Amino acid sequence: MELNTLKNAPGARKNRKRVGRGPGSGHGKTACRGHKGAKARSGYSRHFGFEGGQMPLHRRLPKRGFKSLDRFPVAAVNVDTLGKVFPEGAVISAEEIIQAGLAYECKGGVKVLGRGELAKKLTVKVQAVTPGARAKIEAAGGSVELVGYAAQSAKE
Repeated sequence: MELNTLKNAPGARKNRKRVGRGPGSGHGKTACRGHKGAKARSGYSRHFGFEGGQMPLHRRLPKRGFKSLDRFPVAAVNVDTLGKVFPEGAVISAEEIIQAGLAYECKGGVKVLGRGELAKKLTVKVQAVTPGARAKIEAAGGSVELVGYAAQSAKE
């Protein structure tokens, strides 16, 4: 095999379709666009969801639902998880919980839930706490302090 004998595989290179170049080309007259209609004309581009003039599905179906602008999602962490990860007497903030990998950063901050038991004295400073979680933390000798939402502190 020599460089001057290399060829493309059969069918690898096709001639391009020259449309609208007369009847001899096989693609003359309507240039493969059919007769009349939007697709036959220049400048046509169909928008997403177009159904040929029929009322599209997204407009036929009723509007449904509501998303409050005041609601911010919160990351949830359980009391037993805090007891496993943090040492006795630790002061735990939302940032430390996120850094420890126990929760993702959310606009609404961190909420402590009451699953499991807690035997360590912890000081917890988060955005929200359930009544059961507060009772377990305080029963173990710890304390709970609520701080403002991350979204509200970002505005100030």
